[in-house]
Amino acid sequence: MKRSIKILLFALLSVILAACTAENDDKNGSSSKEDQITIQGTNGKVTLDGPAKKVVVLEWTYAEDLLALGVQPAGMADIEEYHNWVNIDAELSPDVVNVGGRQEPSLEAIASIEPDLIIGVSFRHDAMLKDLESIAPTVIFNPYPEDESIDLYQEMVTTFNEIAKAVGKTEEAETVLANLDKVYEDAQEKIDNANLKTKDVLLTLAYTGPQAPEIRVFTPNSMASIILERIGLHNVHKPEQFEVFGSSTYNVEGITKYEDANYLYIVQDNDNIYEKQLKENPVWKNLNFVKENRLYALGGDTWLYGGPLSAETFVNRILQTLVTN
Repeated sequence: MKRSIKILLFALLSVILAACTAENDDKNGSSSKEDQITIQGTNGKVTLDGPAKKVVVLEWTYAEDLLALGVQPAGMADIEEYHNWVNIDAELSPDVVNVGGRQEPSLEAIASIEPDLIIGVSFRHDAMLKDLESIAPTVIFNPYPEDESIDLYQEMVTTFNEIAKAVGKTEEAETVLANLDKVYEDAQEKIDNANLKTKDVLLTLAYTGPQAPEIRVFTPNSMASIILERIGLHNVHKPEQFEVFGSSTYNVEGITKYEDANYLYIVQDNDNIYEKQLKENPVWKNLNFVKENRLYALGGDTWLYGGPLSAETFVNRILQTLVTN
């Protein structure tokens, strides 16, 4: 009888100690299921013990998403080139660790940061997913879904919200997107009042190709084209096939059918095909938008593949060139 009482008392004591231990763990910051956050990437569901504090981003868009939420990445790939291509109001801290190139980031540099989360992009980082997961929980996003029912703007918003969830900033994300909608609304009003000759536009990004200048023309499913429509402009380009990356590539002869539209373009100063290869090109010189001076340079650092802050920069550049000029 005494032995049974002892066993019962020992069992009760064990339960009490376990409860106390769990309570102390909670007070000391150890995670519980209630604290966990699950985010969805192309690599499936990724569960975190709580909001990520140290995040390494391997693609510029995801760094921008964090900055829009008031969060500095702990590490980032290809910082120098980011500054050449991306122009947004939020500044990247000089303390952010450069972890190498976007295509081949340094696993050693990433590991040295001891991140809570790594964010990669499918077309660059699927092949190294296991290596990344050996360092920290890793989520992969695909900004170019092959599902034609999902446009690239929808994908941008979905990914932005997932990243916000990962860092515990969902309310901030709602505010950012609401502010962006107001930017579109205000821009549309200004464009409607601008008395433009036409609201038809052709949006392009140009560079020197292997054989000749190449002009990337953005398609209706692209993020940039959808923004154009939101602010009251009309993208005239209709591709012959679905373009998963949101653009078709032409030489100068390929854009002659769009010569009555306004020509919006992005080109790098050190690779300005319009000042070099096309300046004396007879086809280019005889296009209506060239002869009528309806050419609108948006600047080489207007990034058309980013998140909400790049979207705002894009709209502001259109207003500065198309409306105020």
